[in-house]
Amino acid sequence: MKQILQSYRSGELWLAEVPTAACKSGGLLVRTRTSLVSAGTERMLTSLARKSLIGKARARPDLVKKVIERIKSDGLAPTLEKVFAKLDEPITLGYSATGEVVEVGSQVAGFQPGDRVAIAGAGYATHAEFNYVPANLCVGVPDGVENDDAAFTTVGAIALQGVRQASPMLGERVVVIGLGLLGLTTVQILKANGCAVMGVDLDPHRAALARALGADEATSSEPLGACEAFTRGRGADAVIITAATPSNEPVRQAAEMSRLKGRVVVVGLVGMDIPRDAYYLKELDLRLSMSYGPGRYDSDYEEGGKDYPYSYVRFTEQRNMESFLYLVAEGKVTPSRLVTHRFSFEQALGAYALLSGRGGGSGQETNLETLQEDASGGTGKDGGGKGTQDDAGRGDAAGKYLGILLEYPVAAAMDRQVTQTQAAASRSRASGGDRLGVGFIGAGGFARGILLPELSRNKKVRLTAVCTTTGTTAQQTAKNCGFEVATTELGDVLGDSGTHAVFVVTTHETHASLASQAIRAGKHVFVEKPMGLTSAQIDEYAEALGEARAGGHAPCLMVGFNRRFSPHARLLKQEFGERSTPMVISYRINAGRIAPGHWTQDANVGGGRILGEVCHFVDFCGYLVGSSPIRVTATSIASARRDVIAHDSVVLNIQYKDGSLATIQYLAEGHRTMPKERCEVFAGGESAVMDNFRSTQVFGSSHGLRGKQLKGFAEEISAFLSTATEGGAWPIPWESLVETHQVCFAARRSLETGDAICIAGA
Repeated sequence: MKQILQSYRSGELWLAEVPTAACKSGGLLVRTRTSLVSAGTERMLTSLARKSLIGKARARPDLVKKVIERIKSDGLAPTLEKVFAKLDEPITLGYSATGEVVEVGSQVAGFQPGDRVAIAGAGYATHAEFNYVPANLCVGVPDGVENDDAAFTTVGAIALQGVRQASPMLGERVVVIGLGLLGLTTVQILKANGCAVMGVDLDPHRAALARALGADEATSSEPLGACEAFTRGRGADAVIITAATPSNEPVRQAAEMSRLKGRVVVVGLVGMDIPRDAYYLKELDLRLSMSYGPGRYDSDYEEGGKDYPYSYVRFTEQRNMESFLYLVAEGKVTPSRLVTHRFSFEQALGAYALLSGRGGGSGQETNLETLQEDASGGTGKDGGGKGTQDDAGRGDAAGKYLGILLEYPVAAAMDRQVTQTQAAASRSRASGGDRLGVGFIGAGGFARGILLPELSRNKKVRLTAVCTTTGTTAQQTAKNCGFEVATTELGDVLGDSGTHAVFVVTTHETHASLASQAIRAGKHVFVEKPMGLTSAQIDEYAEALGEARAGGHAPCLMVGFNRRFSPHARLLKQEFGERSTPMVISYRINAGRIAPGHWTQDANVGGGRILGEVCHFVDFCGYLVGSSPIRVTATSIASARRDVIAHDSVVLNIQYKDGSLATIQYLAEGHRTMPKERCEVFAGGESAVMDNFRSTQVFGSSHGLRGKQLKGFAEEISAFLSTATEGGAWPIPWESLVETHQVCFAARRSLETGDAICIAGA
């Protein structure tokens, strides 16, 4: 399928060929018919992407601050590698569209293939021929509502939420500042609510259009005087700001226009330097509207499909979308009258040329003067000539844009595999058939920023296929890293005879199932930690390995415990290899907070931080001790604060069969600029300190290691590839893998019960 992408590094826009997204259990796969280009939001995004790195830094000082803090804690090279990997991720544009349902997820009710739906959400309702969209961001389109109108549903829901925040009453007088798509839609919704409405915009043509669409008054000059006349000197009951400007002027004007104890609602992106006296002396109620309603930015609602109780949250973002479409069906709101330009999807880049002021391509065009006539009941919907544009889209009257629609082909191909012809040809010529074919299932930030750069530099590897649920990620990863195939079908990796080894780097709850399938398919497997979230999932591996061996295949199973492969770990192992007494290890990790809504915190998806990351340090300690764990005690902090997750700051005490002890302090409440890891080791009269994998000092010895951070990623990959190619013992023995996970499971039980937990079989 085709999709509009933009490079965040260079600003380049292109119509890409990407695999069609997979339909997950909690959503719908939708064939797009019409999508809306947001003249405000998308112009802002595309112009930011076109800036130089310095320009981007000036525009986003908050991100620069985070990068500086990461450099202090992790070092320059690893931080820059992650930053540049992020810059190479393409931007998907669009967030409001309509189309027909093609596939329905197994956990979704109320939809079926063929249904017309309006879809919403950045990253979901994109400018693409097909979109996967979570169910709570989809609503059915009523009969009689055209696709042109339904494509505005997201913008309509944003406008509707702003009106709800204003709490208008029948007969109240409301001012709308900013008459773009959002403002003009707000005007119509307020009129449907029985309010008297005045519009304000710098553009006289938009003010005239507001009057044509039902505003009682609209002005582009002297707004304060016009408001005084409109409200008969009493001031507006409510002012809704839908403008987009860094200026503080709309917020200041809103205060002057308001009556005593009036309401001001900020919907648009405007300056927020609040003039205190103006708001204080009138005791104004200042409110912000969060996009298109309750549920926005809540991953449990949007991605997880958990609805809010109807009785307590009457209007969620999905129910706002439904309400907007009801108003459209009733003829109270007519968004298609705001359309100034239409482009076939093949000519979609012309829409962005229009936004940037470089001309309008070959799209169908309607000027604003004609639009005013049409809104008043005249004709000429598709007429109008072309005019010039400046950077703000305010050229002459004939050239202005407002509503820009993209129209999609009826017979778009749904292809879940895209061959990277250039990569395939170059790899084939270079390999001579003697390279190890490596496929990837999953390609998140860790895979793209750490694992794939290492593999791409390895001349013994041929990257065959990368499979992700999102076609954009698969295509871009294939393009950047040299995979021959980008796909959203698992079978394209597991069923490929040229793929000998598979990396599983997906969310944690899928590791066991996907890795076991790969083992049964005859592949060597590298699975990121953890292996699984339950003992039953660990058993899946044992069953799959048994079946593979019975079939004559001896696969290598590797888990991404990279730290034991670090030169620092090997130095410690060597120094304490001949110890005569039990070992004592103290490992401190300044992990920092992860938001409660992050997927790793979900017990059913990420498993929490003990399974998600503490397992790394359990494995490291087990590697150094070299003895089986027998007993585990875990304690966590206790706090009544809602922003503190108690189990994110935990202390594990592990006893080993040879008498050794390991204490792991995993801490979420420290300062983020403090180096992350420090390990102290004591045994047989010797001691050593490893500081954040940058330096290791062995006391009483001349041995040590200092330099750049070495966490063992290159070494673990090399060890896996060597075993997959040449055979031999696994880089990490099966028994060690199982014991690490047993310790983590025991630690979770210890937190639940408050007791020390003995390891089964110890």
